[in-house]
Amino acid sequence: MKFKFENLVVWQKAMDLGEKLIALSQTFPTKEKYNLTTQICRAADSIALNIAEGSIGQSAKEYKKFMGYSIRSLAEVVTCLHKVKFRKYIKEDEFIKMYDDSYHLMNMMVAFKKKIS
Repeated sequence: MKFKFENLVVWQKAMDLGEKLIALSQTFPTKEKYNLTTQICRAADSIALNIAEGSIGQSAKEYKKFMGYSIRSLAEVVTCLHKVKFRKYIKEDEFIKMYDDSYHLMNMMVAFKKKIS
């Protein structure tokens, strides 16, 4: 039997984006291992983790709070992506792809949060 969050497209997309971001972070310079690499990985993981945590036996108010945490984690990811681009660790086309994926997920998450009742 599946947990109900596993059926959520927003959770599935968050999982996919998180794994892409983790893979991307492995290309960063070694000097970023304890800085930007770990920061983007933690933020990327936090998106799906909070969606899942909020879905388990929580009230609508609590679930919205956890969705807010997920949304903030995604904003943190986007800021990390900008830093990665500014430091020239990724090419423009890689940035655009990750940025677009993040933007679409953000829209899904905000819409999902509004529908929680």
